[in-house]
Amino acid sequence: MDKARLASALGAPSGFGQSQFALTRGNAFEARVKADGGAELLRLAHARLDPGAAPPETAAVPDLSAHGPEGRTARTALALREATGAGGWALLDHPMLALDVAGSLAFLEPDVVVVHPDGSWSVVEIKSFPLLDGAADPAKVGAAARQSAVYVLALEEVAARLDPVPVVRHRVLLVCPKDFSNLAAGSAVDVRKQRAVTARQLARLTRIEEIAGALPEGTCFAPDRPAEELTAAVSAVPATYAPECLSACELAFHCRERAREAGAVTRLGRPLRAELGGLATVEDVLAAARGETGDPDDPAVAALRRAAALRAEALAGAGAAPRAALEVAACR
Repeated sequence: MDKARLASALGAPSGFGQSQFALTRGNAFEARVKADGGAELLRLAHARLDPGAAPPETAAVPDLSAHGPEGRTARTALALREATGAGGWALLDHPMLALDVAGSLAFLEPDVVVVHPDGSWSVVEIKSFPLLDGAADPAKVGAAARQSAVYVLALEEVAARLDPVPVVRHRVLLVCPKDFSNLAAGSAVDVRKQRAVTARQLARLTRIEEIAGALPEGTCFAPDRPAEELTAAVSAVPATYAPECLSACELAFHCRERAREAGAVTRLGRPLRAELGGLATVEDVLAAARGETGDPDDPAVAALRRAAALRAEALAGAGAAPRAALEVAACR
């Protein structure tokens, strides 16, 4: 489904995505890095990922154009096969990969895939956030590593269909502007941990056929349906909103509103939800803190009641202080 159009039809348009300024700046930097046949990019790949290989004086840059995502995926697989046996450097600009996600193909487009002279493959991710003194924002690097790990998994599926099976390297090249300039700097990022976590998550995902089989007959998510019908359709699919959804899902604003209406504590963050145990709503939490419900032996309930007592004590003390000040002023 087109989640952005669906969110607008539900009356909760998404602000998900980069600003136009960030997109323009990122595209300009990517074009600069890939200029002259990707000479600068290949230099960084050689220096950061494969310094023992022959320097990339020239590199093959195959044409990956084809009709539709399926055609581009097949063309990418063919280009990878040809480049792997050539024995030199090759640069695949915006290849198309496919990854099975819970029974449905997701088409992915890495910035670059580099084929090394030994036939191994590496993912290159180009970002517009800076490397300051050789280091970048850890949160942004982590997000780039998770994104690259998905590309590595998709590349491994392509490699598994070849004989012999090429090596997909788990160290990816992150290319960013150096300091506050427009010059490119590269850093090798090990994504083995992110790859393993993503693989486990994909294996545990509920299959799309199972989700569809549990939906009411006639459920449809077409954005041109009436808002009431779309709201009912979306509500038929269980969802657990958390603040992190705002940076990853077009339906986040819609789900946040539903979470507020239900009083769900997950809207305050998953760590807090984990600490509250079986208390799933704000009303449950407040009732437990007041001593109206909950098992006193439950650590979460005991902590809430202790916090409520401390709050009441603090408020009582705050009320007594102004009264004492007034009495002192009156005596003077």
